[in-house]
Amino acid sequence: MSSKGDDKRTEIPKVLYDRSTDKTYKVMRFFGKGGFAKCYEIVDMARNEVYAGKIVSKKLLMKNNHKEKMAQEITIHRSLNHPNIVKFHGFFEDNYNLYIVLELCKNRSMMELHKRRKSLTQYECRYYIYQIIQSVKYLHENCIIHRDLKLGNIFLNDTLHVKVGDL
Repeated sequence: MSSKGDDKRTEIPKVLYDRSTDKTYKVMRFFGKGGFAKCYEIVDMARNEVYAGKIVSKKLLMKNNHKEKMAQEITIHRSLNHPNIVKFHGFFEDNYNLYIVLELCKNRSMMELHKRRKSLTQYECRYYIYQIIQSVKYLHENCIIHRDLKLGNIFLNDTLHVKVGDL
């Protein structure tokens, strides 16, 4: 049985504060959960700018080499700049979690598009495949292999442009 202190550590705070940039974010809707992280919509309270917040419990980073993998993901992602890769805006931590601030892709993932639509036109397929190839080409030119490229890690922004994420 867990104590109340343990419950507080697993609970995501309603407001996040990044000391290094003096930014405060309000946690909004929950998007989903991956292997390590939970993803939320977060809003910069001063500027009213909306981002995706990838939140990773530090408890999960204690196992094996997960901390090293997360550090590598941050190092790689922050070095990238391509129109078809989710933009990295920053990261910070508190005693319980690591927070990664990313570009918000309002139209969710290709997986959700597939579930909603069931099929795409040939034109749409060409449009999306071209952008995916451009992002993978850019990664390979920078000696990066994605290793988990799937519909759930290919996102669509508000103008339906592809954004590869979860590096």
